[in-house]
Amino acid sequence: MPKLDLSRLPWRTGSGYPGKLAAAGDGRSVQPLGDPGGLTQYGVNIVRLEPGAMSSLRHYHMEQDEFVMVTEGTCTLIDDQGAHEMLPGDCASFPAGDENGHHLVNRSDKPAAFLVVGTRTPAETAFYSDLDMMVKIAEGQFNFTRKDGSPLTADQTGENT
Repeated sequence: MPKLDLSRLPWRTGSGYPGKLAAAGDGRSVQPLGDPGGLTQYGVNIVRLEPGAMSSLRHYHMEQDEFVMVTEGTCTLIDDQGAHEMLPGDCASFPAGDENGHHLVNRSDKPAAFLVVGTRTPAETAFYSDLDMMVKIAEGQFNFTRKDGSPLTADQTGENT
């Protein structure tokens, strides 16, 4: 596979979260690298965070490993042990099944970016540490529910607030 030309690869913005929770993706852009490179066994993305933006809602994966490395600016990793400042070259890993809810936040006044690499599995379940929410992913479809599998309510997604 030839060298990827990052200037030709598109960026995606937003999130797939339901209702007003989708605003958690404001200020976040993702540039897929694995798919354009033909990778099928794991995903690779660059995630760019504008000041004040977060990578996702705090979560953990049951079936998929996740690895991040800061490439630009300063990110703050927030996990179950607290807040950890990360600078370019700093890395963190999150093994599948480790119930350590995490996300990265840009608390600085400059853009930040990180590389994320994650396992691809036919199905996945992830839980959100700060919400009564889980997602099951199968065949490219995301199904958000409460952690017990019951439907989300409007007050959980912010639709009536």
